[in-house]
Amino acid sequence: MKTIDEEARKLPVLAETDVLVVGGGPAGMAAAMAAAREDVDTILLERYGFIGGTLTQAMVESLVWYRKENTVEAGGIGRELEEYATNFGGTYPDPESTGRLLDADMFKCAADQLIIESGVRPLYHCYAVGAIVDQGRLKGVITESKSGRQAILAKVVIDASGDADIAAFAGAPYSMESRGRLMNVTTGFGVSGVDIAAFRKNITEYPGKIGDWSSLTVKGEEELFSAYFTHVFEQARKDGIIPKDSPLEGFWHAITEAGEVTGINVVRVTGIDCTNVWDLTRAEIEGRKQVLQAIEALRRYQPGFEKAKLRTIGSSIGTRESRKIKGRSNLTEQDVKNQAEFEDTIGIFPEFLDAYGIVVIPTTGRYFQIPYGIMVPENVDNLLVAGRCVAGDRVSHSATRQMMCCAVTGQGAGVAAATAIKTGKTSAAVDIAKVQIQLEKQGVRIR
Repeated sequence: MKTIDEEARKLPVLAETDVLVVGGGPAGMAAAMAAAREDVDTILLERYGFIGGTLTQAMVESLVWYRKENTVEAGGIGRELEEYATNFGGTYPDPESTGRLLDADMFKCAADQLIIESGVRPLYHCYAVGAIVDQGRLKGVITESKSGRQAILAKVVIDASGDADIAAFAGAPYSMESRGRLMNVTTGFGVSGVDIAAFRKNITEYPGKIGDWSSLTVKGEEELFSAYFTHVFEQARKDGIIPKDSPLEGFWHAITEAGEVTGINVVRVTGIDCTNVWDLTRAEIEGRKQVLQAIEALRRYQPGFEKAKLRTIGSSIGTRESRKIKGRSNLTEQDVKNQAEFEDTIGIFPEFLDAYGIVVIPTTGRYFQIPYGIMVPENVDNLLVAGRCVAGDRVSHSATRQMMCCAVTGQGAGVAAATAIKTGKTSAAVDIAKVQIQLEKQGVRIR
């Protein structure tokens, strides 16, 4: 690769804080709120002008679509996000679960208030582009924004970027699948002008089910209802309305009495490396192209959608997989499928898997514990990683990538960071027993 020399310069310090959280998705929100509630100064850094991550920027409103009557969850801030949004007037009934769907735009407003009420200092429109490392310890990050190139110094940094950006900048080892094995990316959108009565009638007569889109599921679960467009795109391909090789298929979310289907997740763009800016550009353009194709197919073949039109479109593609750190411990397929227990547990997550054609819905009450070690990167201290890029294998990622699981790891990282600071330890050496006590005080079920 061709290179140039960049002149060395002194950078102004934009801010200093105890805990810096990079990334404002469910993991970052939970991390920042948890740390601030432990009475340490906390900044939440977000590259967009709003937080919520996949919930808001990619319009994936189904925070807990897996939840059934017997599902056992960690509670804590993840559940609080759902309840706060509901009290805010920004949720809808979920047709697939006992949970609530979150209105993406309303959640932008709710999230602002929630983090400020928690004592977090938000900083939007700011991108972390480098790491400040001194003798194996992370001291802060380099930022770029309209204010220029600056630095934020912190005692502990939590990487909730989704792509392990800070870990990579700091030199922590990680792995990533090849383009051909990475999960696809999605452009979310919503439509208006839907004849809701006709759509509901069609759903009742021809309900979708999990078996329509996954054959690798638990026996009996394939008959569970799924808000899935089954035949629309197949017929559109057959009739030449969309390309024969079009990957379009997927889910619808909330239905409103105003004639809206607020979230539709059917776009599939494959072969995208989410850490490559050229790939991201291609995905955005292709994703929006597929949105228009999807609406045309829905108009022609989905009863109730004859007059549907584009209502809103995600401000960014939704990404599912990129880097995974190499951690002090590594979560495995056997762990998530066999109710694994760990001495350093920081929370639990239901036995829910959804990726690579594997689907397990948590109908039995089974769950696994999440170890602190999967958030502790090798070679770099005072850095914790939360969210989908924690250490684990391919199948365990189908659980840890879920937004509620991201919130569990985020809250664990936030409490651990605060505990390390208050006890004079590094994040790698923090007393996990003390972290567990504080997590339980914050309402998290850890075992």
